[in-house]
Amino acid sequence: MEASTESEAPAVPADAPTEKRGFSRRRLLGAGAAGLAGLGAAAAGGYVVADARSGAKNEVGDAAGSVPFHGTHQAGITTPAQDRLHFVSFDITTENRADLVDLMREWTKAAERMTAGDPAGDLGGLVEAPPADTGEALGLPPSQLTLTIGFGPSMFDKRFGLTSRRPPALVDLPSFPGDDLEEARSGGDIAIQACAHDPQVAVHAVRNLARIGFGAVAVRWSQLGFGRTSSTSRDQATPRNLFGFKDGTANLKAEDAKLLQEQLWADGADGAPWMANGSYLVARRMRMHIETWDRTSLDEQQVIFGRFKGSGAPTTSPDQSTAEFDEFEFDTVTGASEPVIAENAHTRLAHPDFNNGARLLRRGYNFVDGSDGLGRLDAGLFFLAYQRDPRKQFIPIQQNLARSDAMNEYVKHVGSAIYAVPPGVTKGGYWGDTLLR
Repeated sequence: MEASTESEAPAVPADAPTEKRGFSRRRLLGAGAAGLAGLGAAAAGGYVVADARSGAKNEVGDAAGSVPFHGTHQAGITTPAQDRLHFVSFDITTENRADLVDLMREWTKAAERMTAGDPAGDLGGLVEAPPADTGEALGLPPSQLTLTIGFGPSMFDKRFGLTSRRPPALVDLPSFPGDDLEEARSGGDIAIQACAHDPQVAVHAVRNLARIGFGAVAVRWSQLGFGRTSSTSRDQATPRNLFGFKDGTANLKAEDAKLLQEQLWADGADGAPWMANGSYLVARRMRMHIETWDRTSLDEQQVIFGRFKGSGAPTTSPDQSTAEFDEFEFDTVTGASEPVIAENAHTRLAHPDFNNGARLLRRGYNFVDGSDGLGRLDAGLFFLAYQRDPRKQFIPIQQNLARSDAMNEYVKHVGSAIYAVPPGVTKGGYWGDTLLR
């Protein structure tokens, strides 16, 4: 299904005239420095820009092609994970619900255009006004860009009359042992996840959505990511994290229809009818102590993970070279009656067998944001996990890991957020319309 390339101005609610709100008029002035400061700071540790590539739009499956924007579910969840990420969290600066609806309509139109490979807006118009697109992605193909939106718990305060519509599953995350969270890297009213195979395409999308939102939202924090750390399709090879281990071997996959219905997609009967066919996203910024890990013996690294580093096979597998997808044999013991996969091994503690069958769909990314004042890499994993109910999935799994995981010596959680990700957009609809209309 092709995304819309309409360039007409968005419909304005009749009960909230634009001249009283001023939102659409203000966006024509362009984004102020304060609104984009967070984006610039994050980009400073980012990527070398890709060279422009020419070519026509292609079908899904081609890394340069487009992903349909409309559908039952939002794109960017079960979509085969792309190579690059730009994630941004916004605070809403208006207290007018009509402004919020107006913003969602404008964002949706721009997202439809950009995921199809078009500019965020019509480039014609008054030369005295800023252009409707910043221009750095002109000539680039869509690169399978997906844009996925979520709403944080703080959006359901008294500002917009949404308090009674907060989903029961959208809980505030508890404090986990070992957390060292930075407020400046946590929370937010709205999140947008931009994934693409070209970093410039992803950055362009977030930059233009922030620009459009000037006067209604401000960037709270953002994160660039490279090198996906999970596969979300059986057609994808399992990638590696910055510790050098295969990550996400047992991840939920797009082909697991029954499991996705059980573990990923919200149901109207779960307590929030407007969230039917949506999901819940947990985002955690995990800094890895790279230098300490690099001085750790191979044997200890494999004991911590419960997998062989080279192949990714469980350490209980007789053929460590080709058995990545072997099932874990947690009851297998050594001659000293010690389990081969240690009681505090990461894979044991995260496994569904030890978490009441709970599973996650992970879409995390590696990050390297320069170095700190002591010359250590500010690097790690930007963990993204989608699920049907965080109370039954992420929270108990993370509590299990935070208590006992041997890997805790090598990682520190410094950022945290949770969002309700609404269902997909129908033709003529807009992001979050099941909640806001």
